[in-house]
Amino acid sequence: MAADPPFVRWADELERHLDDLLPPAGQAPERLHAAMRHAVLGGGKRMRALLVYASGTLRGVHENLLHAPAAAVELVHAYSLVHDDLPAMDDDDLRRGKPTVHVAFDEATAILAGDALQTLAFEHLAAANAPAALRVDWLAALARASGAAGMCGGQALDIDATGTQQTLEDLQRMHALKTGALIRAAVRMGALAGAADADALARLDDFATALGLAFQVRDDILDIEASSEQLGKTAGKDAAQAKSTYPALLGMDGAKAQLETLATAMQDALAPFGPRADALAALGERAVRRTH
Repeated sequence: MAADPPFVRWADELERHLDDLLPPAGQAPERLHAAMRHAVLGGGKRMRALLVYASGTLRGVHENLLHAPAAAVELVHAYSLVHDDLPAMDDDDLRRGKPTVHVAFDEATAILAGDALQTLAFEHLAAANAPAALRVDWLAALARASGAAGMCGGQALDIDATGTQQTLEDLQRMHALKTGALIRAAVRMGALAGAADADALARLDDFATALGLAFQVRDDILDIEASSEQLGKTAGKDAAQAKSTYPALLGMDGAKAQLETLATAMQDALAPFGPRADALAALGERAVRRTH
């Protein structure tokens, strides 16, 4: 029987790496640095960072080489959550079971904290102890996933669609950018560290695309079925803001069937890799079955 994937160890090592990387809370400007640490440390599923480790180890990469891209992906994800929670966006007051950054500090500090986390991610990648060509590839993958062709573009589509009924195709396109782009980048960055060829990258991209959509379908289901205490964020926000969701378009049974279809697509994409892909497969299963 295969050993359980080392997710706990990876998450612990990532937490230590992020703690060292972030500015000390007592260093000026103290309020900004405290807000950055509030946003990043001590919570979250770390799914995107774990994907970096899992795809890298599939390619036989030593995990020490993966700390920098894993941390950079997590910093970008944290920045996106800080900005997503702002009054001008989703206006949420709970994230990871604690007050959002603009609630715990203030709106201006939250904007600056998000900006600083994003730039720290790229600074850290640029200075990583890795070959220059690999650092450039990492930087390019993360930049593409973060900008207008990725998260920012998806968020803009989400804002534009609020209060309207999207088609299933439009909903999938929006989430492929807003949620899926950074997930695809995380998988790609780990694989790039292992010099993956075009065929391997294509298969891993297929896996990550299905995973990104599955993660969002499950999120939409949990927004209806789970409580705020379970989620660590405000439940029922999608319905309150009249957003299109998979359950709204497909019905709850249809959304759950779509989730199973995506789970099968992930398995099919990873099948040629055999046991080397066990950690990625376990993360895909975790995304589909999660309860928060």
